[in-house]
Amino acid sequence: MSWLNQIPQAARDYLEANRLDEVECMIGDLPGIARGKAVPAAKWEKQTQFHLPESIFFQTITGGWGEAAGEDGFIEPDMILKPDYSTATAAPWATDGTLQVIHDAYDRKGNLIQFSPRNVLKRVVALYEAEGWTPVVAPEMEFFLVAPNTDPAKPIDPMIGRSGRPAAARQAYSMTAVDDYGPVIDDIYEFAEIQGFEIDGITQEGGAGQLEINLNHGDPVELADQVFFFKRLLKEAALKHNCFATFMAKPIENEPGSAMHVHHSILDRDGRNIFTGPQGGETDAFFQFIGGLQQHLPSVIAVMAPYVNSYRRYVKDHAAPINLEWARDNRTTGLRVPLSSPEARRIENRLAGMDCNPYLCIAASLACGYLGIKQGLRPDKRFDGDAYAGEGELPQGLYSALELFDENTAMHDLLGPDFARVYSIVKRAEYEEFLHVISPWEREHLLLNV
Repeated sequence: MSWLNQIPQAARDYLEANRLDEVECMIGDLPGIARGKAVPAAKWEKQTQFHLPESIFFQTITGGWGEAAGEDGFIEPDMILKPDYSTATAAPWATDGTLQVIHDAYDRKGNLIQFSPRNVLKRVVALYEAEGWTPVVAPEMEFFLVAPNTDPAKPIDPMIGRSGRPAAARQAYSMTAVDDYGPVIDDIYEFAEIQGFEIDGITQEGGAGQLEINLNHGDPVELADQVFFFKRLLKEAALKHNCFATFMAKPIENEPGSAMHVHHSILDRDGRNIFTGPQGGETDAFFQFIGGLQQHLPSVIAVMAPYVNSYRRYVKDHAAPINLEWARDNRTTGLRVPLSSPEARRIENRLAGMDCNPYLCIAASLACGYLGIKQGLRPDKRFDGDAYAGEGELPQGLYSALELFDENTAMHDLLGPDFARVYSIVKRAEYEEFLHVISPWEREHLLLNV
């Protein structure tokens, strides 16, 4: 079976210890939800592709539909989905031997489907490669472990820890707090090891039951794949211990939100960081990348903050940026240059929420930096002090963010015009769905007072 020679060593090790029963053939949709088919092992070994309707990319998060089918109408043609064997990884929580394999989407002529998120990221990476550059990213994933919540009308509560008490807030970097979720974290490590993922570290964040997992830097598509897989891994580990892992940007009132910070650097053909000059100083490319982020990030906030809940995170003094200032070693700014050696010089984008699609977030962030270099943009003066003292520069809601997204046609050219069209239609449909919902706040304060 030639496909066995194309899968990672961790997957081969898993199959040596487990008889393969099923393969989950999957692709990430616009929200980043895994869509696909579970295929018996015997059938998997005989097939090289499978089909799903392209309409999976027109679905809203509620299961509704955006009218994004194009000029042919809503005929739901099939995509051809081909496996990327390099993504094969175990599903260690499954009862029987199960592999997960990410697939890429093609049309009947063999062209990549432009609005498939993984293809969007590949398109942006190809722009870098055409310049002789290799983009490098490192994502940081923040999330909450919360008590089971089966009634959407009830607020979300922190999980009950090993101590028998609810997880406490304002315990950032506390080892005791991390120990309180010890059984969940043990399974996270075990699942990650079986799947071949290397965790750079797990820390307690400032929220009640909020954790952060850092991944080692590397290829953008591979790291986005890992985040895609990790979201499922974390949910499965939490369910084993009667709690939920949630990636909502702002799940609990008066607590910090959850971000997906992304660190960026770029290597030239010789493997040298183009942000660092021969004498160790910062290069024009370094400043231009920051300039591109400052200039173009507002137009892709709709990608990095994709839901109405996402904008509740951008609150002053709540561990999320409110503007596009940049600084060195300053976590109040939207763009941060961390402490590092010249060889590891990088730029951290702190704007994205953990509710984003990792493929689209990384693609959009890289596209902003790429445009900055190609357009020769210069950043504002480096910020000194507390950036929360400044004015907010970010869209205040999804609707205004989509307005900015629609206006930036230069960004559409990079991400793909057909992707931009579909994304805008689907997110606007989602926003309209939200407007049909009457919130508890409205009933409490408007029912008898207006």
